[in-house]
Amino acid sequence: MLISFNDMKETPLANAVFWAARKGNLALIQQLLNSGRVQRRSTSFLLPACFTVPVICVQELIMQGADINLQRETGSTTLFFASQQGHNDIVKLLFEFGASTEFRTKDGGTALSVACQYGHSSVVETLLKNGASVHDQLCDGATTLFLASQEGHVTVIRQLLSSGAKVNQPREDGTAPLWMASQMGHSEVVKVLLLRGAGRDADRKDGSTALFKAAHKGHCNIIEELLRFSPSQGTANGSTALHAAVMGGNPKTVQLLLKANANSALPDKMSLIITYSFTHILSIYLSIYLSIYLSIYLLIYC
Repeated sequence: MLISFNDMKETPLANAVFWAARKGNLALIQQLLNSGRVQRRSTSFLLPACFTVPVICVQELIMQGADINLQRETGSTTLFFASQQGHNDIVKLLFEFGASTEFRTKDGGTALSVACQYGHSSVVETLLKNGASVHDQLCDGATTLFLASQEGHVTVIRQLLSSGAKVNQPREDGTAPLWMASQMGHSEVVKVLLLRGAGRDADRKDGSTALFKAAHKGHCNIIEELLRFSPSQGTANGSTALHAAVMGGNPKTVQLLLKANANSALPDKMSLIITYSFTHILSIYLSIYLSIYLSIYLLIYC
C-alpha cells in the first residue's frame, strides 16, 4: 500500500511543511513550524518524513509535537511507512518516542507484516524486539511468514521461525507458506521451510499441493527439493503432479517426475499426452520406457 499525496486538506503553510518534510529540508521545517501558524500535531507532516533521510528531520517533527501514533484513513501510521521503506534508524527513533506496533491498516497490515513483505530484516529485528507479534495476520489470514515466503525473503523467514512463527499456518483459502513459495519458485525458501517442519503435502482448499503447483509452473529446482521429502504425487481430486507438468508443457519437469516415479501406469500417462497433444513430451516418455524395457530384456535374455 503506497502513500497518497493527493488527499491533503491543509492550509498553504501546512502544505509547505508537508513538502519540506518529504524533501528532508530541516531548516525550512523549523522555520515553518516556528511561525506558529501550522497545526503541529498533524500526521501529514511526519508520514512523508519517514520516506526520507536524514532521521533528524523526523526527530524535529516529533519534538515539535507531531503525534507519531495518529492514523491516516487507511489505518497506516508513521511506524508502518518507516517499516515499509526499510528505514531502521527512523523505526528505532519512533520507538524511543512511544510508537505502538498494535495499529493496523484496513486490510489488517501492521508494521511487522509490511517489513516482512518487503524483506527488511533489520527492521523486522527491531520490531520484534519492541513487542511486534510474529503472529500478525492480514484480513485474509496471511501471516508474516506467509508474506515473507511469497516474496522469497529467506533471512526474514529464518528470523520469524526463530521467533516462534507457525510454519504451517495457512491463509483463509488454505494456502500454506510452503505452497506459496513453491508456486513462486523460491527454492531456498522451500528448503528452509521443509527443514523446519513444513508439511510436504501442503495443499489448498482446491486440492492442489505444493508439488502439483511447482510441476505446473515448471519449477524443477522446487520439485527436486520437495521430492527429497517423499511427498504424495497425487491430489485429493485425483490429479497428479505429472498431470500438472504435462498441462504446463515443460518437458524437463515431466522427465524429472518420471524418473522419480518410473513404475507408474503407462496407459494413463499416454492418454494424458494425447489429450494435450504435447509430442515433445511424448518423445520423453517413449525414450524412458524403451530404455527400461530394453534393460529388462537384456537382463533376461543376455
